[in-house]
Amino acid sequence: MFDKTREFLVKLGLPAGDAFDLPTSEKRFPDGAHFRIEVPTMNTAVAVKALLEEAERLGITINRVDETYGSFRHTVEELKEYIAICKHYGVELNLSTGPRAAYDTSATRMSEQGRVIAYRLRGQEQIVRAIEDIKRIADLGCRGALVYDEGLLWVLNEMRKAGELPKNMRFKNSAHNGQGNPTSFKLLQDLGADSINPVRDLSLPMLAALRQAVDVPLDLHTDNPPGSGGFIRVYEAPEMVRVAAPVYLKTGNSVIAGHGQLTTAQNGIDMARQASIVIEMVKKYYPEAVQSKAGQPDMHIPE
Repeated sequence: MFDKTREFLVKLGLPAGDAFDLPTSEKRFPDGAHFRIEVPTMNTAVAVKALLEEAERLGITINRVDETYGSFRHTVEELKEYIAICKHYGVELNLSTGPRAAYDTSATRMSEQGRVIAYRLRGQEQIVRAIEDIKRIADLGCRGALVYDEGLLWVLNEMRKAGELPKNMRFKNSAHNGQGNPTSFKLLQDLGADSINPVRDLSLPMLAALRQAVDVPLDLHTDNPPGSGGFIRVYEAPEMVRVAAPVYLKTGNSVIAGHGQLTTAQNGIDMARQASIVIEMVKKYYPEAVQSKAGQPDMHIPE
């Protein structure tokens, strides 16, 4: 069915449809690993410290953490603390671009229709301010930025190529952009995304099709807070790795209420324990899968 359309998509380097046969991905991280563990909503330095201390106690590796409160809402002192903690543990750090629609003056964002704006930027002045926000964290030594707007992503990539931003700066496309199909992922990769987070509830065949369209790592939620669905997919984590490697398995948020909240030390501890469950599942049901060690040369460790 729809053969001509599918044939044309294949000519464009896209899958003909969702990959219901669930093929095993042969792609890997540069170190040969299949997966890494990512913990989002690390919205205080205290929570990051507690997370990584508990992970060390449990004997597990956390490869990446994401701050999602908005980097411009943190003092320079706290941002420096984030950077120092992650540098010490050899963990990647993504700080989120601050100005975005959710913090802007428009009433549209509060309406049902306005929800589709997600965190994208309104007006060119917000683009300018978002760039300044990225420069602020880069000057402090952070090398990972969480980006919520496709146009901003393109500009940041052009700045990186031109030497206006560090060459080793890395850009993660947020799930809040709302992309969930191979054509959008191919576009995001072309715009300069170094890893891409799809919407959180895609099926395994959908994830396998995304992998066929791009080479960059996929950032896949294994659990979520009630504020974005509240689902827990830890038993699917091994198959996520198998069909979509290289992947960042995003875990821990099921212990909190929502993505934008300030997190506590206890939240960090609870997130480390949730991460340990995901790692347990992958090791048990897909033992061939290799996790990256901390501090790999290709990782964007803070400087």
